[in-house]
This record gives sequence, structure tokens and C-alpha cells, in this order.
Amino acid sequence: MVTELLLKHPVKFTISKPRSTKLGDYRPPFGNRKFHEISVNGNSNKYQFLVTTLHEFAHLETFLNYGSRVKPHGEEWKKTFRELLWPAIETGLLPKDIEDGLMKSLTGLKAATCSDIHLSRILRNYDENTTDEVMLESLVKNSTFVLQGRTFVKGEKRRTRFLCTEVNSQRQFVINSLALVKAV
Repeated sequence: MVTELLLKHPVKFTISKPRSTKLGDYRPPFGNRKFHEISVNGNSNKYQFLVTTLHEFAHLETFLNYGSRVKPHGEEWKKTFRELLWPAIETGLLPKDIEDGLMKSLTGLKAATCSDIHLSRILRNYDENTTDEVMLESLVKNSTFVLQGRTFVKGEKRRTRFLCTEVNSQRQFVINSLALVKAV
């Protein structure tokens, strides 16, 4: 499926080093850039990699079909993403829980896979976690944890994120409930 998209579109496709703020990226040809560019984090499990790649190709096809004056995750992109996701679901090659999560996701598509907390949780189950990190949501309130070298105390939940206090500065931050953290 991905090979067909790569052959269909002249695109610079990069498997990038892990990024903590995004799973993938799309850039249209502009200025010095002669080709469309897509990058996907190389540390994603194969299912997250597929969903992210399809997400980014949906941006590319939306750009080709509708131009640059549409919202990045507007109705045109959602329609295109659904069209790219559906064949992946129909193959029958995905685990049942991912298939169900994608089907549920199709009805209320979010801008990013990580914005769909239910789908993100399912996809995370397939990560090869070889570290001692856990998801923030699994820690009890007032637990101390380390994220990106900084120490925090877990606070109250606010919809999909937790209000956490950094120990050194006493500043408060909202942190995604699925963030991988190291319990102290």
C-alpha cells in the first residue's frame, strides 16, 4: 500500500530519527524544495508507521486535489485520509483491536492520530518498550516522574492531559496522558 503511494507520487520520503513532538511531517514543494517531502519517525511500531504514513500522504493528496488554501486537517483532508485508511482496514491484515480502533476513528477523525486517545492507546500496545518507561496515565496521583530529564509530580486529569508540577520551578504543565515517563 505504501509502495503504491511512493510510486504514484514523486516524493522525498524520509524515515527520521525519533521526534518527541510529532510522529510525521508533510511539506509541499516550495522555494528550493522541488518535491513533496514526507518524514515518519523510525521508532514507530509497524502499525503506527502505517497510520502515520497514510496521514502524511493524505496531506500530499489533499494539496494536489485542493491546493494550498484548505485547512491542514479540514474536511478535504479528512475525506482523503478516510479514502487512504479504508483499504488498509479492508485488507484484514491488521489486528482486530487496531481495525476496530480505526473504524471508530473514521467516524470522528482527529487532526492527529495522537489526538485520538483511544486509537493512540491501541497503537501503543504494539510498541516494543525495552525501557522502564510507563504511560503517565498508569501512575497514581501525586506520583513523581521524569520526562525529558525534568522531574514532575502528577496532578489532576484535565480531559486527556494531566496538570503536572515541575519539581524544580514549581511551574505547572499539562502533559498528555499517554506520554512515556520514568516513575521515580
